[in-house]
Amino acid sequence: MTDADARNGAPITLYRNPKSGHCHRVELMMALLDVPYETVDLDMENAAHKAPEYLKISPFGQVPAIDDNHLTLSDSNAILTYLASRYGDLDNWAGRSPIERAEIQRWLSVAAGEIYQGPCSARLVTLFGAPFDHETAKAKAHALFAVMEAHLEKRDWLAAGRVTLADVAGYSYIAHAPEGGVSLSPYPKIQAWLARIEALPGFVGMARSPALA
Repeated sequence: MTDADARNGAPITLYRNPKSGHCHRVELMMALLDVPYETVDLDMENAAHKAPEYLKISPFGQVPAIDDNHLTLSDSNAILTYLASRYGDLDNWAGRSPIERAEIQRWLSVAAGEIYQGPCSARLVTLFGAPFDHETAKAKAHALFAVMEAHLEKRDWLAAGRVTLADVAGYSYIAHAPEGGVSLSPYPKIQAWLARIEALPGFVGMARSPALA
């Protein structure tokens, strides 16, 4: 029995905010794996993500979350690993060797750390009015991008010689950094990396908002 059979033909349900990069990285992963899915946009302004029924799916009241044939899971990076394991080639996406696995995990940590603190937080200020220090977030974004620009000087992908979970986890907030007032103009290597991801078969983009940079 295939995994598609196990789903009884039903698509995965993705609970999301359509402008959330955390949600988009999951949607991008499903698109790249050609996994059928449907989206449910939560009215977060009216606290739909804190409703008792949703908290059964995502106990911390966060997006994204998925329901895959009654198996529910939250946290974007955890969902990426689940999808790669169940519907893809986990070694291909998460590492074929100890050093690849370590490098990919390092970039997943960057996605949860430096990317969140930098381009993600800057964008949260401009799009959602989050109470963060915008200048500090922009400075952290540029510090991150300087490291990434050097890292990508002689390589096409972040962690291996092919696209991996590292690239999927990193793409969304970096591609949309200008919406938070962080220009990508000084970073041609990063722009080329983004273009390579966008050229992948099945790529799906995130809704864009007016850029501030």
